[in-house]
Amino acid sequence: MDTPLTVPDLADATELSCDVLVIGGGTAGTMAALTAAERGANVLLLEKAHVRHSGALAMGMDGVNNAVVPGRAEPDDYVAEITRANDGLVDQSTVRQTATRGFAMVRRLESYGVKFEKDEHGEYAVRQVHRSGSYVLPMPEGKDVKKVLYRQLRRREMRERIRIENRVMPVRVLTHPDDGRAVGAAGFHTRTGEFVVVRAGAVILATGPCGRLGLPASGYLYGTYENPTNAGDGYAMAYHAGAALTGIECFQINPLIKDYNGPACAYVANPFGGYQVNRHGERFVESDYWSGQMMAEFAAELASDRGPVYLKLSHLPEETIGAVESILHTTERPTRGTFHENRGHDYRTHDIEMHISEIGLCGGHSASGVRVDDRARTTVPRLYAAGDLASVPHNYMIGAFVFGDLAGEDASRYRAYEGELDREQLAAAHELVYRPLRNPDGPPQPQVEYKLRRFVNDYVAPPKTGAKLSLAVEAFERMATEIAGMGARTAHELMRCAEVSFIRDCAEMAARASLARTESRWGLYHERLDHPERDDTGWLHHLDLRKSPSGAMEFTARPVEPYVVPVPEFSPPGGPERLLGEVALVPVATAGARDAAPAAPAARPAAVDVPAAGVPTPAPPHPRLLRLLSLVEDSPDLDALGPYLADADPAVRAAAVTALGETAPAGTGPVLAARLRDEAAPVRAAAAAALRELVEVLPAEPALAAGLREALDVPDPAVRAAALDVLRALRLGDAGLYAGALADSSVEVRVQAVRALVSVDAVGELARAAADPAREVRVAVARGLAAVRNPAPEPLAPLLDDPDPLVRGAALAALAGTGCPPAYAAGAGAALGDRAWQVRSGAATALRAAAPGLAVPALAGALADPNADVRKAAVLSLLAHRAEPAARAALAGAADDADADVRAYASRAAR
Repeated sequence: MDTPLTVPDLADATELSCDVLVIGGGTAGTMAALTAAERGANVLLLEKAHVRHSGALAMGMDGVNNAVVPGRAEPDDYVAEITRANDGLVDQSTVRQTATRGFAMVRRLESYGVKFEKDEHGEYAVRQVHRSGSYVLPMPEGKDVKKVLYRQLRRREMRERIRIENRVMPVRVLTHPDDGRAVGAAGFHTRTGEFVVVRAGAVILATGPCGRLGLPASGYLYGTYENPTNAGDGYAMAYHAGAALTGIECFQINPLIKDYNGPACAYVANPFGGYQVNRHGERFVESDYWSGQMMAEFAAELASDRGPVYLKLSHLPEETIGAVESILHTTERPTRGTFHENRGHDYRTHDIEMHISEIGLCGGHSASGVRVDDRARTTVPRLYAAGDLASVPHNYMIGAFVFGDLAGEDASRYRAYEGELDREQLAAAHELVYRPLRNPDGPPQPQVEYKLRRFVNDYVAPPKTGAKLSLAVEAFERMATEIAGMGARTAHELMRCAEVSFIRDCAEMAARASLARTESRWGLYHERLDHPERDDTGWLHHLDLRKSPSGAMEFTARPVEPYVVPVPEFSPPGGPERLLGEVALVPVATAGARDAAPAAPAARPAAVDVPAAGVPTPAPPHPRLLRLLSLVEDSPDLDALGPYLADADPAVRAAAVTALGETAPAGTGPVLAARLRDEAAPVRAAAAAALRELVEVLPAEPALAAGLREALDVPDPAVRAAALDVLRALRLGDAGLYAGALADSSVEVRVQAVRALVSVDAVGELARAAADPAREVRVAVARGLAAVRNPAPEPLAPLLDDPDPLVRGAALAALAGTGCPPAYAAGAGAALGDRAWQVRSGAATALRAAAPGLAVPALAGALADPNADVRKAAVLSLLAHRAEPAARAALAGAADDADADVRAYASRAAR
């Protein structure tokens, strides 16, 4: 039996020292550590789990929501869009950092090996999801982002400057008693329980959002939309260190899959043709996808007789659904496919029922976070915040990387603090960590946390009222005593107890901030039933909160900084900051005047111990696998991995190939290409995955080209497809090689051959592939003929008469890219009467490139089409002809269309 954990003496603390302390090993934290180390600082990275698998990025990312790629989007347009999405309450200087530095960050990540989707010519395949601007950049191998970052942290030159301490959880930032600057942190080891104290020249908080605030509809504590390990640690540490937080009343609420609590992923599905509908199949979302107003529309539709609400995919063709599944069931949530299968649901026959997530605090997806400037500096000297913790609205993954980089750069100026640490702060942190050990039979953490978060759901989740929020504050104040009485016996339980204290702090902040802002703003994020209108006259300012010298939460109304990018809808009034002080609660003790004295409270029932369920003992792992996993931590070279790559056991070889992909020493490419010919399918699959993952960092060397060419003869079609994909991406093939693959027996391989031919502008070979027996290949050919560098409409002619409506639709849509001369425009006009809506939609898209005299009358007629997607395509094409009075008139008529997307795009004609 394990020895019970005892409270360690404060004098026995493990002391560490560094120039820059980074707390949190997720997206922002890893980038902060890398940048600070590159600039000469000695860095200590603390992670309460393990950096290799920690943070919201651990499961991967299916795409970037805010990529401002030159030629596809403008930084000022992005800043304006975020300003509108956040109802004017934005420090544009911070948002502009993401807008102007985000593309350089994309390139930096590529240099590490992160793969972003590109077209056949190597240009970024940016998609339009938002109503204005194209910002979404897919990541086909996004599941491996964290692995790529960890590989960078473990490079030899980085290991000399970055010390990683896994399983260490800070609970308080330490500050200098004289000037308040950050000088370190105090925490504990989540496995051994030892107390850990760190001295630092600067501290960077990168602990992610408070995703474990509201309780999911399922009731599961850890079934949250956000990563459940994100319990608001950084919010609480920043608050207790004296930093200002802002926008805490602006919650994060997301659309998700009913009963699964995973994202419905409109960002993934929309570029493929998916969309949100009510039970009648009608699109209803008027506003843009990154606004709280969209969630208000969603909630209203869900509560109406038009609910439930669905993500519609069942109208899409098989190959499109397969592509969506390959993303949503791997990178986004690996258990998602199993969930649907167990329900007997299939995207081909069932649309995805949607619901609303629990509330959370998140700067990166709404606006609530630690206040920072455009260098990631908080209001506490030498304390920084980055990622979802920082209040940089709708910052997402790229913004987290950008602000991690900014924080690391600025913090690298400072050297380790060598003075005395404040004993009172250390003692308070020590007490916070270990008090549950003094009361091991106290209420267990799950019980207390469930109760706390039920109060959040009952009283804080929108729609909000002053009375409910006041009840929430009283409940959270009362629960401070219950939390102090929680019991624990192990270091892991201590971690969970500390997290509950952070959740309570965040809950009180959320309730008090929501009380202080007496208006409604951000749609569902801050809907006050007792103050239902937005008040730009009195409330177009930030609401900051901080800890007063007396320990109370006090508020300041801070004016919005003058805009860098004018946004006509908002005119911030400016002026000085106004101290609002503590927020007043609404009287809620009784219903009317009290007529009699209250009864004495009932005694609290004793806590009941719940025995832990038995856990079966897993089979021991293969000894050579254990040695291999240990070896990977030291970034081995090819010689060290060689025996494992040649091991007789396929499982060991596959693990060695995966390790090779993680460490990527010199010479990796040819070795991986050789493994494509391995006799074992798992080894080949691992080699194919590693090659695709590393395609941005592998040298295009002859040995790699030779190995990939040899792999084109492997019987496994997945290997042949991967070899073609990498040959194309690294520009290692030619038209003759790719044209030969058009005769392959596998449809997947032939589709890759088409993409490869596009990359070398082999129009003649592409045109010959128009007779391929597979529809998927012919669709790829149609799109490819529009993607070559000098496209022309003539090669599309056979596909325009194809018997398959999806091929005809794709060929017609391709005319928008090749040009649509009169003869083709006449054909497109005739195709507007086709029985298949996909053909009619393609025809409307083709007329975007036709002469206005031919296009506008036909498109105006298409606005009466019974299919909403056809009408949407007609509106988008009419926008290209908006200089014509007839086009503007047609668009004005479409502003009353029954479909929300058609209305929204038609309204853009007035801008």
